[in-house]
Amino acid sequence: MTTAVKKRSNVGDFIMKIAPLTVLAILYILFSIMHQGKFMTMANQMNILKQTAVNCLIGAGMLLALITAGIDLSVGYNAILATCTIGVLMQNFGITSALILIPVAILVSTLAGFINGTLLTRLDLPHPFVSTLGMKNVLWGVALLITSSKTIGFTNKGIDNTLWIGRATFDVNIFGLKLLTGFPVSFILVLVVYGFFHVFLNHTALGRQIYCVGGNPEAARLSGIRSKDVLTVVYMISGFMCGVAGVVLAGRLNTANTASAATYDTDAIAACIIGGASFRGGKGTIWGTLLGALLISTIRNGLNLFSAGNDIQYIVIGSVIILAVTIDVTRNKLEARARKLATV
Repeated sequence: MTTAVKKRSNVGDFIMKIAPLTVLAILYILFSIMHQGKFMTMANQMNILKQTAVNCLIGAGMLLALITAGIDLSVGYNAILATCTIGVLMQNFGITSALILIPVAILVSTLAGFINGTLLTRLDLPHPFVSTLGMKNVLWGVALLITSSKTIGFTNKGIDNTLWIGRATFDVNIFGLKLLTGFPVSFILVLVVYGFFHVFLNHTALGRQIYCVGGNPEAARLSGIRSKDVLTVVYMISGFMCGVAGVVLAGRLNTANTASAATYDTDAIAACIIGGASFRGGKGTIWGTLLGALLISTIRNGLNLFSAGNDIQYIVIGSVIILAVTIDVTRNKLEARARKLATV
């Protein structure tokens, strides 16, 4: 690769990395001006973090699927199934122990992820779009079936220990000065999980194999990487993260409601793509996904302060997703052109 092409590629990568942070900063300035006295309050900022937590957890699993040039369209209802599992075990079987409710809920979602991965790899499907779209409807149906299509409330049901991770907040005081009020424990969980994913993706053999399977399948095959096994693990991890998100969601919503999964899949995809992942695979960072998720939550929060209805929010978020995909396609074209020039 020539020096000029390499320099152009490095500049492009740098721009793509700082773009989400730049847009987030611009949104903060705009919303601060438009919603003086509302947007920048401590309570509202903590609310944004609470809203971001579930999308971040689901987005972590989605990122792995996108890195392998795949997708998991079942994530929303997988998370809801975990929440409904907690509700059914509590209501129908009288189980209130967090040591049972949380592991079982996560296990159910992980099993759904395993089925996604198995359908993709053992049936040799051309793309996980088909299997995960089908599983999305299956999981929705299972959630409706086990709850009898009813909302299950968690108030005063003796499962506060299970719901704690999605409800709890704490204050940060230094020398008697209150710096943060109501910081959500769920976002602390996000930071811990993301730190683990950063190490996993960048400093483990399996993490490097995930990038290789998505970025260069032929090289992965020639290197002896068992791509089918890697893909199965990826979708199991995606399912696991949906289970964790479902536990957090139970505490945040205080209910098990099958109607609350409408935007989780698209929000997770948008967070990953905005953060630098690509539908072509082989790209994406966990911290970019965090910025993407914060961006989505900030937009929703700002629109809520405008009293914008769901219709307007869907239009705006949908437009953001289309823009992110357009940027992804444009970026891939520019990189392909750069590689072509490098071979000339």
